[in-house]
Amino acid sequence: MAQVEITINGQSYRVACEDGQEQRLTDLARMVDTHVGDLVEQVGQVGHTRLLVMASLLVADELVDLRGAAGGDKEETTGNGALQAVEVMDRVSCRLEAIAERLNRA
Repeated sequence: MAQVEITINGQSYRVACEDGQEQRLTDLARMVDTHVGDLVEQVGQVGHTRLLVMASLLVADELVDLRGAAGGDKEETTGNGALQAVEVMDRVSCRLEAIAERLNRA
């Protein structure tokens, strides 16, 4: 079993993964770190755990939207895949801004 050191929001973690999956895990951690970085820009350092929870919810939201888009009419999703991806990112961006506003008011 391989181990990878990842960094999210400036904090390092040693995580185990299957041999050969090191790069994928590193890429996934980078994606989460990007979400956390975006949140920090929006709401500031509101606590490491809270930022990770919010980033996890954003990733889960993206996943649900993408699964929904993939589950639609096959002909429609094949021709409009790029457009749908842009629409999903736009919705996620709006949700991120709404979360930031609520946190700023809290």
